[in-house]
Amino acid sequence: MSVKAVPFVGTKEQEEALKAAIAELKDQPGSLMPVMQKAQDIYGYLPIEVQTMISDEMNVPIEKIYGIATFYAQFALTPKGKHQVSVCLGTACYVKGSQLILDEISKQLGIDEGGCTEDRNFSLASCRCVGACGLAPVMLVDDDVYSQMTPGRVEEVLAKYA
Repeated sequence: MSVKAVPFVGTKEQEEALKAAIAELKDQPGSLMPVMQKAQDIYGYLPIEVQTMISDEMNVPIEKIYGIATFYAQFALTPKGKHQVSVCLGTACYVKGSQLILDEISKQLGIDEGGCTEDRNFSLASCRCVGACGLAPVMLVDDDVYSQMTPGRVEEVLAKYA
């Protein structure tokens, strides 16, 4: 399965908010990071379209913006879904079949790990340990923990958030 790019959807209001933030901050020393943080607050992530707006408005090379966006973990280049789905791949969960659960979620949502559904309802990730080894394998949706998961239960769990 390949990662499909989720199309950029920005509103005029978001663009105006970003331009206002840039106008307010751009003459201050060290303003690039705060502008990028504000842009991520406005859009939820930093797609190339937003990076380009920042580059154009602040007269900063796009390469510098991209470098910062990819260096710092606080920035995301892809959108996050309304619901964050995660599967623990820590040792206890993995031994009990969590990779099969991750594969089933990926198949049902039509996205790879790190992806977001086109309707932006779900994002999919894995994590290394959630500290619930006695409940393995574990799947999380937002702050809800689903223990002793099986691939057969994935559809039922996701339906609660559809």
